[in-house]
Amino acid sequence: MIRLVALAALACWVGLTLVLADLGWFARTPLTERLRPYLGGGGVDRTPAVLSVASLREIVGPVAVSAGARLARVFGVNEELSIRLTRIHAAVDVQGFRVRQLGWSALALVVTAATAIVAGLPAVVALAGLAAAPLLAFLITEQQVARASRDWQDRLSRELPVAAEQLGMLLGAGYSLRGALDRIALRSTGCIATDLAIVGQRIRQGLSDVDALREWAEIARVDGVDRLVGVLALNQEASDLSRLISEEARAIRRDHQRQLIEAIERRSQQVWIPVTVATLVPGALFLAVPFLEAMRFFTEG
Repeated sequence: MIRLVALAALACWVGLTLVLADLGWFARTPLTERLRPYLGGGGVDRTPAVLSVASLREIVGPVAVSAGARLARVFGVNEELSIRLTRIHAAVDVQGFRVRQLGWSALALVVTAATAIVAGLPAVVALAGLAAAPLLAFLITEQQVARASRDWQDRLSRELPVAAEQLGMLLGAGYSLRGALDRIALRSTGCIATDLAIVGQRIRQGLSDVDALREWAEIARVDGVDRLVGVLALNQEASDLSRLISEEARAIRRDHQRQLIEAIERRSQQVWIPVTVATLVPGALFLAVPFLEAMRFFTEG
């Protein structure tokens, strides 16, 4: 009990120190920073204290990024985290996510250690828990991002045929490619509208229409988006671009129908698995009883 209280007190002291070090009324600004406005150096650029959340993040951030990337590759996650975060439009960058992931792993380690001390677990069980808890916390957070990325790709793939048909109709009605993209982004909702809004921002930042669309295709990594962007890249060359886009939309829709039929067939086959098991198990029991009885009869006789 005394060790648990000491551990809790140490954790509270470290946390309180980190919080107070970032508060302006507690952490006094150094003299050089207070004199900077009077020396022509601009406003006060307060540097983080020796022990603060900002300084700790600057130290731990690169280590967490490199260690998290290596550990993710060990468990088969080969796609870059920056691409997945950009795809789902996350509000946090790679370093922030890795630092948060490291924090959850450290919290899992502390909770497991406290539980082992309070419950008095054996040394082998405690060591196994201390090794598994941080790894499990890391994998859970990594799986959340991977699942969000797959869900975004699935929604994007399902919305793509309708958006392609709308884009073909707008181009056939006389809209330019940029105007059609902006109209779909403003008048629609969903993943396509969100991504096309980012495409419009990149175009206004100086990229060409085709380069911005190709950048979107590289981030999305959906086969239908790649094919659609390949057709839209012919904007300056093809005169009947709306017809080509309509044909591509029908092809994407046929692909979705084929995938849906395959999924239905797989599920219909999976229905027979419990039926087969429920039929074979009683049948095996009925066959096993006379067989065992015959074996007993011949061995005893």
